[in-house]
Amino acid sequence: MVRMRLRFTKMQGLGNDFVVIDATGKPVSVPPERARAIADRRYGIGCDQILLVEPSPADGIDFGYRIINADGSDVGQCGNGVRCVARFVRDKGLSGKDRLRFATRTAQMEVTLDGEQVRVDMGEPVFAPAALPFVALAPAASYTLDVAGQAVRFGICSMGNPHAVIAVEDVDQAPVHTLGPALEAHAAFPERVNVGFAQVVSGGQLRLRVWERGAGETLACGSGACAAVAVLRQWGRVDAQVEVALPGGSLDITWPGVGQPLVMAGPAVVSFEGETSL
Repeated sequence: MVRMRLRFTKMQGLGNDFVVIDATGKPVSVPPERARAIADRRYGIGCDQILLVEPSPADGIDFGYRIINADGSDVGQCGNGVRCVARFVRDKGLSGKDRLRFATRTAQMEVTLDGEQVRVDMGEPVFAPAALPFVALAPAASYTLDVAGQAVRFGICSMGNPHAVIAVEDVDQAPVHTLGPALEAHAAFPERVNVGFAQVVSGGQLRLRVWERGAGETLACGSGACAAVAVLRQWGRVDAQVEVALPGGSLDITWPGVGQPLVMAGPAVVSFEGETSL
């Protein structure tokens, strides 16, 4: 088999890192086994996700993009990823616009480049269980499941991908590496779920760690930060503007409330350029 050579850009948003590939000129296929090899941090390039920038799938959309997790699975949304994709598109001369619209298979986002910061209109959070999907008897503000022998209370939110958010007293002591994968794979989440552990510092500040489905704990998760603010605002525990501190750095999240879009702002940084085979 002859493999094609492709240029890539390694990027990161608060340490959540990506291999970004321009697929606007011709289709690019990344089979799961190849995605796992690229994402391997010892034998490959190393990343949390691979991002493919693709041609516009519809009128009013500037670019499509695909998100492939380190385990080879496709996912529908990545908040840190779309900021990096917007920076990539501008840096590579694919567009000269400061405001761009992107679409994944589950979501559409408007992204604004403003100096070092990139702002993303993530749309309105969705709390309906069917949107994740999550198996529930009826919609509720919070849910409780038996997970590995303990009762766990959490909220749910879709930001184009599924999130469960658990409020904790101390995020440093949270059981991210045990409860995270157990809840991710719980039967009540047929397509698995990202799990956020959120500590409320004040109405305007959260500390957060996220166990991402298909990637494990990452240094940052943009959609996870959005989901945490949405759930905790629904519970009346945070304000409309929140700084979310993740292990890799901070994101600014603004959500006035129901009926309004949620906006995320944070950096997108180029690490290096290279070439790989597919």
